[in-house]
Amino acid sequence: MSDASEGRAPADRRVDRLDPVLAERWFQGLYDTPLLFSGILDREGRVLAANTLSVEGCGLDRSEVLGRPFWECGWWSPDPAIAAQIRDWCVETVRTGEPLRTRSRFFLGNGDQHWVDLALFPARSGGEITHIVATGNDITEAMLAQERELALVRDAERLTAHRLDQLSVIALRLADAEAMGELERVVTGPGRRVLGAAGAVLAVRDDEIGVVRLAVADRATTPDASVGYAELPMTSELPAAYVARTGEPLLFRSRAEGLSWSEATRVLYDVTDRAAWATLPLRVGDRLVGALGLSWSSDRDFGEDELGLLRGFAAQCAEAVDRVRRHEASRAAASSARLMSTMLQRSSLTQPATPDTLEIAVRYQPAEEAAHIGGDWYDAFVDSSGATLLSVGDVNGHDQTAAATMGQVRNLLRGLSFDADDGPARLLTRLDSALRGLQLDTLATAVVVRVEQVPSTGGGSGCRLVWSSAGHLPPLLLRRDGSVTRLESEADLLLGVAPEMSRSEHAVDLEPGSTLLLYTDGLVERRDEGLDAGIDGLATELSDLGHLGLEQLCDALIESAAVGGAGDDDIALLVLRCRAQEDRNPGVPVNRRPR
Repeated sequence: MSDASEGRAPADRRVDRLDPVLAERWFQGLYDTPLLFSGILDREGRVLAANTLSVEGCGLDRSEVLGRPFWECGWWSPDPAIAAQIRDWCVETVRTGEPLRTRSRFFLGNGDQHWVDLALFPARSGGEITHIVATGNDITEAMLAQERELALVRDAERLTAHRLDQLSVIALRLADAEAMGELERVVTGPGRRVLGAAGAVLAVRDDEIGVVRLAVADRATTPDASVGYAELPMTSELPAAYVARTGEPLLFRSRAEGLSWSEATRVLYDVTDRAAWATLPLRVGDRLVGALGLSWSSDRDFGEDELGLLRGFAAQCAEAVDRVRRHEASRAAASSARLMSTMLQRSSLTQPATPDTLEIAVRYQPAEEAAHIGGDWYDAFVDSSGATLLSVGDVNGHDQTAAATMGQVRNLLRGLSFDADDGPARLLTRLDSALRGLQLDTLATAVVVRVEQVPSTGGGSGCRLVWSSAGHLPPLLLRRDGSVTRLESEADLLLGVAPEMSRSEHAVDLEPGSTLLLYTDGLVERRDEGLDAGIDGLATELSDLGHLGLEQLCDALIESAAVGGAGDDDIALLVLRCRAQEDRNPGVPVNRRPR
């Protein structure tokens, strides 16, 4: 605003007196109204007059208001930023000649802050803007109500955002759940709490027997947050069964609304003392897998935002339930198959007969990660001549086919050797020919040992071993002095390669107390070392543990293999010890081959 204008006194003169005609026209309806703040400003923005409501009604002194710039008066002066804005608005009204209306804060004489709906109207005389009419309406209550409403909206938005963040964490826990019990605890525990519910029910359909299985958590009845279980027939009219059966969601905003839906819900309300219920279907594609029920202690209006959260949580639960059920079914089937396979294999690997002169112990350990069945075998029996035949072998493969072939190979060897009186090399040759003739297309390694009683150099009787190997790992012989010897020579071919090739045979005498170890590669193979290193390690362990009884020795070797990193392959193990004379049972016939 300029300090002077044509036909007007300079700004530093006393305030112009208000034209009586204008005063009568402007203030007749405004000056004493109890509804509006009103006042007259000159074009420089100085207050010429103001009604009682705007001055005394605001706790101001009239003598300190009149004649001062509008923006320097007590309504605005406590806040310099507001004062500067009022000044700019007055300048803008005079410059444009257009009315201006806005909301602004103002202060009462006691310093209380209020809101005003402020309007500035330019007044003209002879075509020139000479005054500004200022009116205002105290809208503090409306603004406070709006702020409260906005605060509620912001609180709701923050709560929704917080719940979304928490539900993201819950979604990860649902995705990690591997068993139904774990999944139920996540849904009825942290999942329920995130949604602010007092109780929760996870209902899963069992279509085979026509029931709905319920996992229930209610903080009123189970303060320790434990999960209770129940079953409902699929035909039940209780909400969990109804929704799991039909796929139709149910929302009960109050007890009265729930009771009006079905008399069946009365027991639900009596038991839980809940008012509001939301029961949503668990759907995966076109399949219904169950229902999710959530309850609250008081009446509840389900807004769209909350319903969106509930639907999203139900969708996550449905996917998790479907995944865990398929995973558990797969594990159950695999476990059943492993159990049956192991039983079948163990039934074929019978406990060997033990002659008086010998002590024998055996073990079979299935691979940890394979099908728990494979082609490894052991065998020990007394043939028709009284000699003891031992064999350990490994048919290629780790499945039911390998196990079935193993059984055939083992039984063939038994049948060929029982009354033939052949040495081990001859037996392996005949076995190889039989495999080809019977069209058993397989590869296998095997070692066959024939054990006979012979006179001992120290007096009494010892044992003679005659053995032959078809590409198998070398037997280990622990002598009484603690030394361990590999019984190896140039390897013969595996079974199933060239049956017409001749095989070699070797012999060694065992003094009483000596121990022979036959084994398959699962006992010595390691991912981080070669096979020879594994055999050397086994020889060292045999020397260190050789003082143990044979049963304890077998267990110790199996355990050591597991600790050392074995487990990728089956293990078959046979340990033989030549008994000293004093350890034999009197009156029991010895293994003596007729001469």
